[in-house]
Amino acid sequence: MAAKGIRKNKKKTQITWKEINRQKVLIFWAAVFVIYGFIFCYLPLGGWLMAFQNYKPKDGLLHSQFVGLAKFQQLFSDATFLRVIRNTLAMGIINLVFTFVMAIVFAILLNEVRSRSGKKVVQTISYLPHFLSWIIVTGILHDALSGTGIVNELLLKFHILDQPLNFFAYPKYFWWIVAFANVWKETGWNAIIYLSAITAIDPSLYEAASIDGAGRWAKIRHITFPGIKPTIMILLLMNVGNVLNAGFEVQYLLGNGLVQSVSQTIDIYVLKWGISQGDYAIGTAAGIFKSVVSIILIVVANQIAKHTGEERLF
Repeated sequence: MAAKGIRKNKKKTQITWKEINRQKVLIFWAAVFVIYGFIFCYLPLGGWLMAFQNYKPKDGLLHSQFVGLAKFQQLFSDATFLRVIRNTLAMGIINLVFTFVMAIVFAILLNEVRSRSGKKVVQTISYLPHFLSWIIVTGILHDALSGTGIVNELLLKFHILDQPLNFFAYPKYFWWIVAFANVWKETGWNAIIYLSAITAIDPSLYEAASIDGAGRWAKIRHITFPGIKPTIMILLLMNVGNVLNAGFEVQYLLGNGLVQSVSQTIDIYVLKWGISQGDYAIGTAAGIFKSVVSIILIVVANQIAKHTGEERLF
């Protein structure tokens, strides 16, 4: 009987040419994306070979001198690269915490707005910064935080400062300026998926809570937040892997010689040494380090989520 059941299940799951023909459009577009990913995402990984060579463009990838892990040793003996790791990790963690938390808080608060038209207006306004170029965003920040900007004017008006402050001249402010820029630009956009998760919560749960006398805070705490918790965990795991993707444009555009010690990230380091200085091998080694650390972070975070019984990626 068991053998018959197994054969029956195999027969049910057997793929026929009729089924393939019925879904040929889906298979075609799936194949297009697979080929695209292979060509543009996996084939370029062959370039990682440069990290183990004394790569010279004139010699090519196959004829450059093989040096093993020498470029990695050079990388980790460079005090500048170690400082860059610190900067990238610090800004990545700060950005993760603030952008992640603010998106959740914003989505929950926006869900509590009773006016449908008011909610749409707020949503639209909050989405707009996402579509702005970082050049525009950093330009706005420069104007707002300049000596004659609105921030200094307010601080002087309320007698918090006696004279204008050049925020971009002090390293201690730089990471927080970058965090503010990311929060302002991406909070509204990042909140979309949480709003979608909230709309999927059964409305009868809120009705039952109202009958039991629960207020807004109680509904948020016992219904809304648990309802979007799986979504939060999945996005958290994905964002943990992006900690070292702290950014390039905002740091490059806002940075200057006075804050160089805290503004350079791994991406800027790769640009400076891998492209500007022509040392493609050292730039590739830095990129490999970043990718490997990101993979490790995702795997570790996923295992922690698995052992704690939370939602996980795999």
